[in-house]
Amino acid sequence: MRYPIKLIARKGKVNKNGVTPVSLQYCHSADKRVVLSTGISIPFQYWNKKTGRISKDLPSEFGDVQILETTLTQKLRKAEDMVSYALKRRNICPMKFLKENFNRNDKWGLEQMSDEKKSLDVFCNIDDYSKNKEGSVKRCTINVINAMKAHLRLFEEYRKEPITFDSFDAQFYEDFVSYLTYEMPQVRRKELIKGLKANSVGKTIKHLKSFLRDRMRKKVIPFMDLGAFKVMEEEVDAIYLSWKELSAIYHLDLSKQPQLEKYRDLFVLGCLTGFRFSDYSDIKPEEVRDGMLYVNQTKTHSTVVVPLKKDAKKILIDKYNMRMPQVSNVNLNYHIKEVARLAGIDEQIKITHKRGNKITEEIKPKYAWVTSHTCRRSFCTNEYLDGTPTNLIMAISGHKTEKAFRRYIKADQVQKAHMIKKLWDGRPGL
Repeated sequence: MRYPIKLIARKGKVNKNGVTPVSLQYCHSADKRVVLSTGISIPFQYWNKKTGRISKDLPSEFGDVQILETTLTQKLRKAEDMVSYALKRRNICPMKFLKENFNRNDKWGLEQMSDEKKSLDVFCNIDDYSKNKEGSVKRCTINVINAMKAHLRLFEEYRKEPITFDSFDAQFYEDFVSYLTYEMPQVRRKELIKGLKANSVGKTIKHLKSFLRDRMRKKVIPFMDLGAFKVMEEEVDAIYLSWKELSAIYHLDLSKQPQLEKYRDLFVLGCLTGFRFSDYSDIKPEEVRDGMLYVNQTKTHSTVVVPLKKDAKKILIDKYNMRMPQVSNVNLNYHIKEVARLAGIDEQIKITHKRGNKITEEIKPKYAWVTSHTCRRSFCTNEYLDGTPTNLIMAISGHKTEKAFRRYIKADQVQKAHMIKKLWDGRPGL
């Protein structure tokens, strides 16, 4: 069936270069029509209005006639297919459908197109993706997805160009990573700081890839090659607390600052179990049986069984009767620094981070580097240095490979340093 679609060129539409654009016109009714650009322009005198074709006499500087005609024919067939598809669906407006989708890449299938802007809006799709995830992941993961969305919004404003699903190519990846690394402003900072650390950039790219793969898997969008979207990662030069330092925190007298006690207790419990914050901050009474913790880890969805240490029992059972205070990760990170400061953990520590090809250094007292994640790192490192078999520690920490585990704790260097020190202490001095 032929549809009222044709190629046109208007004499009065000559641009400053002396050429007239060739357009595609679809007449839905006598008074409703849509005109779309084909991206091809020629001098008007070389357009045959009667046949709707380009004259064979077109000068070569305006393009090869055969190639131009082939392109126009392909665009005409594409428009006919779109109108046919929309009319058969009945609930789709062919004019809107054609207008919204005509300029889409050829990889898009008709069933993936829509005449509703929101259905293929990147940010509306991220909201849908996040909502669908709510039942299967923790709130912290949803927060990371929302952060990825916020980063895309800021990048869209920065480059002053709308982000669509067709935007995601190798060049977009390079520009986005460059923006995240050097230009993106960090919020909630007293002074303006631009750029994220390598691991933060990597986390954004990781969740962007997961989102795009989800949309492809659900056939919302066509397949796209994400091979160029590399997730960068650097070894974190983070601190851990020794048993001596943890003991100082555990036995710290907080009678004058009782508001800090719950944060101290929760932090120490984390250091004694090796769990992630999402797990040790939400231990339930039914998860303790015969002096053992049976916890289904939030991130890996695997159940681990951990014997409760004596001091962990004192906190969890004797003091709080299996109902640990509910605090947010943000509040714990803020207050535990003050607890560590009061415990005298104040040696100067230098931490290096990579931003792009630049290495940045920060020097702060050790207490200023303490966070909820210090618990997990401290547990793993201290157990390793005490001689606990690596496979047993990994069963709790959730690391899949020993290589990842060793990189995580950086205990090899510490252990070797202790061995060297022991050798040197046994030798005579000068």
